Amino acid sequence: MRKCIMVGCDLHDDSMLVKFALGRQKPRKRSFRNTRSGRKAMIEMLKRMSANAQDADVVFAYEASSQGFGLYDQLTQAGLGCYVLAPTKIARSPKHRRNKTDERDAERILELLRAHVLAGNELPEVWIPDKQTRDDREIVRCRLDLAEKGGAVKTQIRTLLKRNGIRRPKDIGKGWTNSYRAWLRGLARCDHPLGYGARMALWSLLRQLDAIECEIGLLDEQVEVLSIGERYREVVRELTHLKGVGLLTAMVFLTEMGELSRFSNRKQIGAYLGLVPSSDESGEGQQRKGHITRQGSPRVRKVLCQATWARVRTDKNEQLVYGRICAKNPNHKKIAVVAVMRRLAVRMWHVGLEAQRRAARPPGRSRLRRVPSATAAA
Repeated sequence: MRKCIMVGCDLHDDSMLVKFALGRQKPRKRSFRNTRSGRKAMIEMLKRMSANAQDADVVFAYEASSQGFGLYDQLTQAGLGCYVLAPTKIARSPKHRRNKTDERDAERILELLRAHVLAGNELPEVWIPDKQTRDDREIVRCRLDLAEKGGAVKTQIRTLLKRNGIRRPKDIGKGWTNSYRAWLRGLARCDHPLGYGARMALWSLLRQLDAIECEIGLLDEQVEVLSIGERYREVVRELTHLKGVGLLTAMVFLTEMGELSRFSNRKQIGAYLGLVPSSDESGEGQQRKGHITRQGSPRVRKVLCQATWARVRTDKNEQLVYGRICAKNPNHKKIAVVAVMRRLAVRMWHVGLEAQRRAARPPGRSRLRRVPSATAAA
């Protein structure tokens, strides 16, 4: 077995604390600035150690964070092995949480890496998307974030009216209709019933909402441009044929899931998206199933939930599934929704994977389609 230098890193915005060891030797620690020059200095140090240890392999690991995969890119470009670990999958005891330091965090990562390299234990690593997928995610995620901000502003407007004891007139209907918006602007102009401060606040919130909705329209155009590119065109066309699945839902699913061929069955899809129940089993005691795990991307779960309600309203098969679960217990409506969400996610995976494979075939190959039925996909 080749010699191996293993490195565990606790990564922060401004600093990196690394603990490293050659094989089973006692770990040592070093600190570096989290800048491109600081990372370069760390890489040069690891390469010198590798040369002194007769060209030992270097394997690096750190936890995923909001900093993305810049460190991973720099390490792999330098020829070093690197793993990015999922923080939610690293077991931590109450004692560790009470005595948390950067050095202990780095040592914990080093221990996991050692167990993987020397003993073959499973490493809780995350899938690393390619740079193009990461870039595509920026547009789609920004579009979803704007929708969240718009919803927050609408909530602020409703709360302002509630504080001032103002109710919506019955003749303007429900929802954010044009007549409702015109009524709100009228409130902001009129001296009664709102005071000066409330009117100014309402005007500000209405301007914020208009600006957000304008930006949403611009980003919708950019998402559409992205969807008709060669990378997504075929797959998006197939996914949007499914009832309830619109352009944005398809793009969120594709950019967040990444390479669909890395999943081999529907159970992996459900587990990856956190749409499977948690379990509480011990010894001979009663086996309990709890709430869904909520692992994976909350963005995908959100658009799946929205698409699911559209399918329940328009698709007879999904209506039957939803109704059958609710008939067993009327209080299990949420369970029924999750079941239909999981069915939709698996169906989208089947359809998307087949479309990706067809698009990758040489032009002369047969293009016969074989997409499972909705019943088989579930």
